[in-house]
Amino acid sequence: MFSFLWPYVFVLAPIPWLIWRFMPAMEEEQTQALKVPQIALFKYAHNFQSENKQNSYKKLKITGISLLWLLLLSTIAQPQWVGDPIKLPVSGRDLLLAVDLSGSMQEEDMQIDGKMYNRLIAVKLVVSEFIQKRKGDRLGLILFADHAYLQTPLTYDSQTVETMLIEAELGLAGQKTAIGEAIGLAIKRMKDLPAEQSSSRVLILLTDGANTAGIDPIKVAKLAKDIDLKIYTIGIGADELIVRTVFGRQRVNPSRDLDEDTLKSIAEITGGEYFRARDTNNLKQIYTRINKIEPVESDNKTYRPTQSLFHWPLSAFLLLSFVIAIFYRLDNQVNRAGV
Repeated sequence: MFSFLWPYVFVLAPIPWLIWRFMPAMEEEQTQALKVPQIALFKYAHNFQSENKQNSYKKLKITGISLLWLLLLSTIAQPQWVGDPIKLPVSGRDLLLAVDLSGSMQEEDMQIDGKMYNRLIAVKLVVSEFIQKRKGDRLGLILFADHAYLQTPLTYDSQTVETMLIEAELGLAGQKTAIGEAIGLAIKRMKDLPAEQSSSRVLILLTDGANTAGIDPIKVAKLAKDIDLKIYTIGIGADELIVRTVFGRQRVNPSRDLDEDTLKSIAEITGGEYFRARDTNNLKQIYTRINKIEPVESDNKTYRPTQSLFHWPLSAFLLLSFVIAIFYRLDNQVNRAGV
């Protein structure tokens, strides 16, 4: 339906009429005209036509000004078209993503389309797809290395969460790995949620190393259990990588620093699960599995799309102003010519 965002603006509509009604009229400038002998009848007819022309001109002038004023008020009132209500799917889940940005995430052991990329690029690719599928969830993003930072608070705006993840850079938060601090920050953001949403609190923590900074992650995991925060941990990194050395090609384990025992314990304590991602296919399968978490029922929300229409009265105002300006200019030229 059609509506105005600020309809009360139209209380100003009578202002031009009030000015015309109560302010004293300005004396019109008398133009000098060439006097020629005329017969009385011709003079009377000429005066009658001039008076009618003046009255018509005044009516036209008042009408134009009134239209301009109404168009200006219509623009200020913000006309809009409000569409039919659309139901939004709301699952009630509050889900935080914690992504490791430590220096080891630059290890190029993830294969995408036949080429090797570093671990962070693989994470961005897979997790972006995961975020796009989480319609109706409130999502948030934590980035951690030396310390943990809340990059995006819990929000239904999944596009913003995805953008902030894509813009994350290695070394942004340091070189170490503060797993415990990332969990602690998630607890801080989740603990004040309503009690009826306690079973919907989820943290997905992805790392390729061990806790080398901050607090003990096992102790913090026990606090997470107290507020019913379920933690899914993901260890990322290949088990084997062929590198060239001075002794020739050798096989190395790029994930030798991955502390799987701690990640398994965190998941077990909080009722979550530990996953191992050795390549991008593993990572996709893991997020597909997590994506099947049963939603928590909550009230449906509705959204009514609105389309702003202020540009139509504004365009009409500018066009009419242009026409009136041209009309006044031509009329002044005619009056100066003595016509």
